[in-house]
Amino acid sequence: MSYQVRKALKKDMPALLHLVTELAIYEKEPTAVTATLKDYEQNFEDGIFDAIVAEQEGTVIGMALFFMTYSTWKGRMLYLEDFVVTQSHRRTGVGKLIFEAVLEEAKKLDAKRMKWQVLDWNEPAIKFYEKYEATMDGEWLNCDLYF
Repeated sequence: MSYQVRKALKKDMPALLHLVTELAIYEKEPTAVTATLKDYEQNFEDGIFDAIVAEQEGTVIGMALFFMTYSTWKGRMLYLEDFVVTQSHRRTGVGKLIFEAVLEEAKKLDAKRMKWQVLDWNEPAIKFYEKYEATMDGEWLNCDLYF
């Protein structure tokens, strides 16, 4: 299969929102996505986040959404918020292409660290990240406040 991997454009925002919704369903949180297409478009235009997409025959079938943040211990850090490949294209190698494009983007942005989360029951994702020798820390707890 042939895939094109590239930086996202504003026109890709509906596809990104669709993939994030698909991910929420996979993660057993089908009603958790409350961001709207308008939110995605405006926040993308404002530079709040960036993304890498993979497409096949003009259809976006995977993406990684990320943003820059700061580690007081390490400096510039890229945070990978969501990384998803549509169900029908998993295990085809497209995820590897997207992830490696994000790694390259992190290097271009002079990030000293890349950080993300993975659910402890998501074995396919854990095995994928282990291939990259990612450190998985079970010691820290996630904290959230919603407004």
